[in-house]
Amino acid sequence: MVRAATVFLIACVATAQAAELPLDAFRRVVVPPAKTSIYIGTVTMTMPPFVRANGTYSTAYTAKVFPFFFYNEQGTLTIEMPDESLRKLERGEPVDLKGVAVRTDGAQRRVEGRATPADAKSGKLKVRVFVSKRTELIFNTTYRFEGGSAR
Repeated sequence: MVRAATVFLIACVATAQAAELPLDAFRRVVVPPAKTSIYIGTVTMTMPPFVRANGTYSTAYTAKVFPFFFYNEQGTLTIEMPDESLRKLERGEPVDLKGVAVRTDGAQRRVEGRATPADAKSGKLKVRVFVSKRTELIFNTTYRFEGGSAR
């Protein structure tokens, strides 16, 4: 009886370990365009899929400010995402995010957020972009992981 229980326990542990997705399944993440309100307008951020390398996700971004088009900007966005954070998301645990947005002119903006999984491959995303000491933009959107190589 004890021997059968031990074999069953070993089989359960092996199954749980095999159920983890390979990290390549998290190589790319798609975030749809995100929009937020400002005093008398809106800011829309669009990004191609983020690609993960060396524990960070990176992409280009474009921010369009309506009706104040002269505040529009472009740059790169990088989010730190170590392997353990990916495993937490896969298990359904929320993860806090940190990163930086760098405009094409070199100006940097601190980025913070929280990813809350709906399942192992997708969920909700809340991101704060700190534009100045007193101004932050809050975007609520979703994310979806895509495996494989960047194409």
